[in-house]
Amino acid sequence: MSLTRKDVEGIAHLARLEITEAELSVYTDSLSKILSFVEQLAAAETADIEPMAHPLEGESQRLRPDVVTERDQHEKFQLNAAAVTGALYLVPKVIE
Repeated sequence: MSLTRKDVEGIAHLARLEITEAELSVYTDSLSKILSFVEQLAAAETADIEPMAHPLEGESQRLRPDVVTERDQHEKFQLNAAAVTGALYLVPKVIE
């Protein structure tokens, strides 16, 4: 699938993105290539393929040890806060 310049302008408008003229051709080309790749993936025959419940079935994933690497500095950080009560940050109410 090939996107047109107008398509990319519409996508940018919906996403509230400002795209310059120089970027427009790059985005048009890049997005068209991505959509073409997705079409190729969709064309793959997957009818006889059983979905995987887990990518490492029968294996275990190596994990790093769960250790604390930084010291507690919440008191230092709360010195910069506008308002603190009982070690909690107070923020203005925004929803009534």
